[in-house]
Amino acid sequence: MHDAATIEEACETAPADAPVIRVRGLRNQFGTQVVHEGLDLDVRRGEILGVVGGSGSGKSVLMRSIIGLRRPDAGNIEVLGVDAHSDDPEDRLHVERSTGVLFQDGALFSSLTVGENVQVPLKEHYPGLPDTLRYELALLKVKLAGLPADAIDKLPSQLSGGMRKRAGLARALALDPPLLFLDEPTAGLDPIGAAAFDRLTRTLQQALGLTVFLITHDLDTLYAVCDRVAVLAERKVVAVAPIEEIERLDHPWVQDYFHGPRGRAAREAVHRAGKET
Repeated sequence: MHDAATIEEACETAPADAPVIRVRGLRNQFGTQVVHEGLDLDVRRGEILGVVGGSGSGKSVLMRSIIGLRRPDAGNIEVLGVDAHSDDPEDRLHVERSTGVLFQDGALFSSLTVGENVQVPLKEHYPGLPDTLRYELALLKVKLAGLPADAIDKLPSQLSGGMRKRAGLARALALDPPLLFLDEPTAGLDPIGAAAFDRLTRTLQQALGLTVFLITHDLDTLYAVCDRVAVLAERKVVAVAPIEEIERLDHPWVQDYFHGPRGRAAREAVHRAGKET
């Protein structure tokens, strides 16, 4: 069985330039609708990769395929050198323990407190931990996600939307995974709350050495924290590069998305921030 030390060892012994996520020839189909066809993508160690695309381009389907929640119709996916859809229980456990996921709506259990939500993966993967230690670990993750300590004993219904996002983030970090998946983390947040979440994402990525797969439509997030951007269109990844290169891509969706009023405003905000610092 892959334990935490084994996962860490696998991360350290893999070549430094080896992608931590490698997708080749991915095909996802729902009935007659083909969402992905021949999709290739590499995610580099230690980067924040922003994933963008129009409605129906399959951003969340791609994420679910990578983390093993959906078996693709064709193609191969490797996560930290392991087949993400292996039939070997040890391989599946390796992927599960290596990935933390913040779903778009937080996906918290409404009948459990924040602390109990954070302890769910700890109970599943480390059932032998004493209750007191599990609680202390949950409290650590709650604080790490930027929540006050007293949030640990509150129900999700007692939290604001932004606090629920952070509670979901705390649960995603419960197992100290090297890979973090964020699905529209700033959706529904006001500009101040969204900017604060962006800063938290970058701080955690740098402090914990995370690799972050970040699905977003928020241009401010792309410019503020993403090292590279992957564009989903025409059923595949049409480009993956730093945002300055993506902006120059001669593609209709890219031009509309990055060079419209909101794109210009996001660029100007980044330039202003750069001058101030």
